[in-house]
Amino acid sequence: MSPVIEVKDVTVRRGGQIILDHVSWTVDGADRWVVIGPNGAGKTTLVSLVSAALFPSSGEVELLDEMLGRVDVFELRPRIGVCSAAVAEQIPPQEKVRDVVLSAAYAVYGRWREEYRPIDERRADQLITDLGVGHLADRTFGTLSEGEGKRVQIARALMTDPEVLILDEPTAGLDLAGRELLLDTLSLIVMEPRAPASIMVTHHVEEIPVGVTHGLFLKQGRVVAAGPLPQVMTGPLLSATFDLPLEVGCRGGRWWAQATFGGRRVTGDL
Repeated sequence: MSPVIEVKDVTVRRGGQIILDHVSWTVDGADRWVVIGPNGAGKTTLVSLVSAALFPSSGEVELLDEMLGRVDVFELRPRIGVCSAAVAEQIPPQEKVRDVVLSAAYAVYGRWREEYRPIDERRADQLITDLGVGHLADRTFGTLSEGEGKRVQIARALMTDPEVLILDEPTAGLDLAGRELLLDTLSLIVMEPRAPASIMVTHHVEEIPVGVTHGLFLKQGRVVAAGPLPQVMTGPLLSATFDLPLEVGCRGGRWWAQATFGGRRVTGDL
């Protein structure tokens, strides 16, 4: 089976600045990746590439056996489910929750005059129920809390039964309870054997859901480490990624990191 994503020696430049610098990365169908790095590491740019929203300045990006630049991205994008701040900004605030999810079947934002099949309507209803927002089906998106909105976005991302699921900082803006509840839901999604390959982007080690299998560490547009999570989630590699001495551990499948200065631990949020 061929990889679902292959990034081959990719560089992205903007206004003379290098955002990604000769990045190579492979994602297989059974992989569940987390992408970690400080602000400005190139995480959002990488997500834009693998969601067919951006073309590389050099190198090649192969998505679902199609080469970016040689395929109609409007046919490719429905095969990739995306939950991100950029997607949320395109959802009309007056759109009903059910229609936010349902309209993903046509890859549009804002229901107009599309005709949906009963199977699409049933899938939308099932997804919002599974994501715990079925009771909000007739509420408008703009009236939802941050946590409710994130769950609706994830339901929308899953609507087309995608082959790749991309979650760009899905817990951003949530309080502790909201974050933990959403991470529990994400763990159930990524551990489902029939789930698509997934990529989650975060700044925070403690926000990695149980079930994630691989990690990609980025710093200043370059890959610091990539591979199975237990192999890359180490103090030396994470310290190199954030330019900070860090101790790393795992409890009950959840990771944590603490800064260490002269052997003294300093509880941090990374």
